[in-house]
Amino acid sequence: MRSIVPSAAVLRQKYALVSSLRAQGFAVRSFEDGRPQPGDLFLVADGETPPAPARTVIVGENGRYVMPSRDGSPARIAFAPEDAAVGNGFVRALVAGAETPTAADPESLALYALAERVAAADITVLINGPTGTGKEVLARHIHLSSDRRDGPFIAINCAALPETMLEALLFGHQKGAFTGASSGGEGFFRAANGGTLLLDEIAEMPIQLQAKLLRALQEREVVPIGASTPEAIDVRVIACANRDLQTEVAEGRFRADLYYRLSVFPLSTKPLNERRQDIPSLAATMILRHAGNRNIVPWPDAAAIDALVRHDWPGNVRELENVIQRALLFAAGDTISPEHIVFDRAPTPLVQRAANDQPAPATLGNIVQMHEFQAIRETLAACGGSRIETAKRLGISERTLRYRLAKAREQGDDITRTSNQAASA
Repeated sequence: MRSIVPSAAVLRQKYALVSSLRAQGFAVRSFEDGRPQPGDLFLVADGETPPAPARTVIVGENGRYVMPSRDGSPARIAFAPEDAAVGNGFVRALVAGAETPTAADPESLALYALAERVAAADITVLINGPTGTGKEVLARHIHLSSDRRDGPFIAINCAALPETMLEALLFGHQKGAFTGASSGGEGFFRAANGGTLLLDEIAEMPIQLQAKLLRALQEREVVPIGASTPEAIDVRVIACANRDLQTEVAEGRFRADLYYRLSVFPLSTKPLNERRQDIPSLAATMILRHAGNRNIVPWPDAAAIDALVRHDWPGNVRELENVIQRALLFAAGDTISPEHIVFDRAPTPLVQRAANDQPAPATLGNIVQMHEFQAIRETLAACGGSRIETAKRLGISERTLRYRLAKAREQGDDITRTSNQAASA
């Protein structure tokens, strides 16, 4: 983890921010500690000179905005204390690397701290948790926190690979070992040599192949299909499952001996609705990730964050990422508001009424289209009717914009006319 060097003014004005970064594993150094180290990241207050502009975040107190670093310039952010949950998340995303996991909930922070200790032990790990809760993120964090960080990290989904080819893909094969094997293949185990192999959805592995996996883990060697001699491997295996493997063992679908070989150190990821303090920080990270080259990065207001925190998140972090991407499309200005938040399933505005005057459910497609047309209308008005500038602000091509305008006209909504009226009003 890289070091953060806050100025005295930042420590005085944003002490909670520095404490939050320290809790997330960042080492906090002082300007008085001597010469800056390579890779140090600096936090300075508005008006102070950036020590290394490309590695500096300027933190202000007036206004509410976030501007990522571009072309070697420092990143900038400002927020008031009431926006600290999102503001701290934005700062973390600005200073952290792409592979650094996002966490703010105490249980999530404890999980990642434990994962770092596990990483140092170089033991096999089993990560269990619902789909979309960040199991692969946790596995990659273990890899990058270990002595194997410079080796390969190879993730495979056991459910996505054809059963007939799974053995060859895992252990490799020699030329001519089976029909169609016109050349040899090293397999995932040998490809991950010196690094980490993630076996996702391990519960889906055919039981007849589980014995061969058990041998590879016990003997630290594999026998490619068609070969007669084993080859030594140096691989750390991390397995993930979204089902309870002990139940799978009890019902005869998973080998007990393989379960105990994999579960040297078990870790569990929780559903997003059980770690709601992570949501503002995750939202900030995803907004920066998907904002692209937008000049204005929208900031989610308190009502939008409240809507996100209150949702039950059946799709966990993956669903949150979908919602954030939609919000970025709908938000034409500098703020993400509740009307920009569209869930896959939730009470939604009515689009029509049935014959018996009972509310007719709105489909996600209807809602997305309504918000999309409104975002285009607002942006056109803000750009004085310029389609070139509108497309640029929305992050779409002019051709796509023309298609959307034509589609709206087909449905009786002349966006160009209404936006011109709004601009001249």
